[in-house]
Amino acid sequence: MYAQVIVDIAHSQVDRIFEYSCQSDLKTGSRVKVPFGGRVIDGFVIGLSETCSLPPEKVKPIKEVFDECPALVPECFSLMERISSRFRVPKAAALRLFLPSEMRQGKVREAYKKYAKLNDIPVPISKSAKKQAEILDFLKDREEYEFTALCDKFGRGAVNALVEKGAISIEKRQIKRNPLGGVYSEELPKTLTYSQANAIESIENSPKSVHLIHGVTGSGKTEIYLQIIAREIAKGKTAIFLVPEISLTPQMLAQLRARFKGEAAILHSGLSAGEKFDEWWRLRSGEAKIAIGARSAIFAPLENLGAIIIDEEHDTSYVSETAPRYSTLDVAKMRAEYNGCKLILGSATPSVESYIEASEGRYNLITLTERINKKPLPEIIISDMRREVRRGNNSAFSKALRDELDETLKSGNQAIIFLNRRGYAKTVICRDCGYVAKCNDCDVSLAYHSEENCLKCHYCGAKYKMLTACPECGGTHVRLGGTGTQRVVVDLKELFPAARIIRMDNDTVSGKDGHYKILHKFANKEVDILVGTQMIAKGHDFPSVTLVGILDADMSLYFSDYRSGERTFQLITQVSGRSGRADDKGKVVLQTCCPENYILRYAVNYDYLGFFKNEIEVRKATKFPPYSLICRVMVTSENDALALEALKGVYLEIEELRKKYSQEFLFLNRMHSPIKRIQSKHRYQVLMRLSGDKMLESIYDIAVKYTSGNCLVYVEENPANLS
Repeated sequence: MYAQVIVDIAHSQVDRIFEYSCQSDLKTGSRVKVPFGGRVIDGFVIGLSETCSLPPEKVKPIKEVFDECPALVPECFSLMERISSRFRVPKAAALRLFLPSEMRQGKVREAYKKYAKLNDIPVPISKSAKKQAEILDFLKDREEYEFTALCDKFGRGAVNALVEKGAISIEKRQIKRNPLGGVYSEELPKTLTYSQANAIESIENSPKSVHLIHGVTGSGKTEIYLQIIAREIAKGKTAIFLVPEISLTPQMLAQLRARFKGEAAILHSGLSAGEKFDEWWRLRSGEAKIAIGARSAIFAPLENLGAIIIDEEHDTSYVSETAPRYSTLDVAKMRAEYNGCKLILGSATPSVESYIEASEGRYNLITLTERINKKPLPEIIISDMRREVRRGNNSAFSKALRDELDETLKSGNQAIIFLNRRGYAKTVICRDCGYVAKCNDCDVSLAYHSEENCLKCHYCGAKYKMLTACPECGGTHVRLGGTGTQRVVVDLKELFPAARIIRMDNDTVSGKDGHYKILHKFANKEVDILVGTQMIAKGHDFPSVTLVGILDADMSLYFSDYRSGERTFQLITQVSGRSGRADDKGKVVLQTCCPENYILRYAVNYDYLGFFKNEIEVRKATKFPPYSLICRVMVTSENDALALEALKGVYLEIEELRKKYSQEFLFLNRMHSPIKRIQSKHRYQVLMRLSGDKMLESIYDIAVKYTSGNCLVYVEENPANLS
């Protein structure tokens, strides 16, 4: 018997199938160790055959098989081919997506515990062996006891002596590491509203495979998801449920566990290696039938999928910014096609690309216009911060926001303050010469973090001492510019000393359950005000929140990105939707220096259709996606001259393509990337707008050609981040 093996080396030079001899009981999908180039490395068995293309004496045998049950399901190999071809990555890189990295590298195994149990055999114990007698007495009324704990209590020597005498037997059992073990909900299935019931029937009966639920915040989309999953599980199928933020998984996991008990498993990067290993195998073995998680959970090892759900489908976190640079939606469509299952997208603010697909009939469009409790969406009050400054108010809070916060706290309700900037201050500036503190390795300014009294780079994580004097001119007039979440908390404590305030951003959610601890406190009303970045903006349901304050609402309007208006509308709508989800009326105070901006006007009125019609006309006139494809070839290297040389080569070859296929190119130019350097790597780009995807294959070929060990060249399609 011979095995076709993909070796676990993500390099184009070995991106092919190798043949090895094997035992007849080997199964396709197994992880193996194989001899390769004078060493032994990991590989994946993607096929078996009775014959081999090489002479038998030249075929080496497989050294070791890792798992009794093959780790990779048959669907993986179909997806491997499509992902490898679509995103131009080696097959090994595509297969790695399906396995937790620690498991693939053999760094984690099953966890076992030993349990001590008293035998019925009478054993004579000498009077001097008091510890042994104590152990026997201790175990007399217990069925079993954890071995390590028993040794800690009475001493390992005494325990081992009883084992040797046959008085105690030791049993070794595998244990499952349970992530977020305390996260449960008592919630029961809800009575469906007329709109929810219609939505479910539409999904069940529509001939279309992709369904877009456009429902206002609080319209009951989650219950629709859960009902669809329940129907698929009843048919013997499985489901994948994706959320954009790790912070949303505990809340969603609690609901899934309440409804489906142990059939729900969680997969995301915040788990420990052991927890991820156990949850992955629960899904692979069929013990769990529902995978819940962020982007990477789309590769969950489930067979016979009945439904894939992508909540908050508009979120940019569903696009991978590292190789392979896949779109979760593209992979979800591949899996839905392979399994013949439903793909359900949901959002209060769908992406322009998804909504045009639905409005033109390619997706099944389901619209939910009301909250399930029939309560109105929260009133949005605009505060013009230019007027506040003229009145002498230079703080981060308008008078309207301070007054509403005061009312909210007096009434015993809760508030959320949203600012999408962490740290205490965005920049540190010398008032004498204008020097701005920047990272040594990145072309970005450093943010001041008051709790550690240091400067931090938010791109590479480097830390620097806080300036006491300007390194350029020696001046001591150092000013902090731009408010961050740390500063907001400090200022709020001065305004409302009795209020209990907590912050949620990347600095406060360390640890695998950091998100859960903060959200749990807020949900239990141990906190009055939650201050946070975009991780608090979507999906959360807190009945006592009646006020949302949005600071610097127009911050994202002026990014050099054609999606800046769309993202601003989405962010305002999403964070506003956290308010007034129960009986009390909700309010939102939106602070801006540009209240006349048309995007804000659409957001204030929750007018998605008005926004969409305006946006789509602008995109059509300017030939931006979905009426074109933005393609960016990024060139990065620590050697600036090497990067420039590669950039020149890439550009000249694409320029030749443009001359030959001029109708395919709407725009082409080469330039520095907006952020010129990150982590000591110089960054250049060839930016183009294409009329379609006909040129993509050639562009990928050019990028691969100029990639070397010292210079990385890669392609991004409609990149989520153009900086």
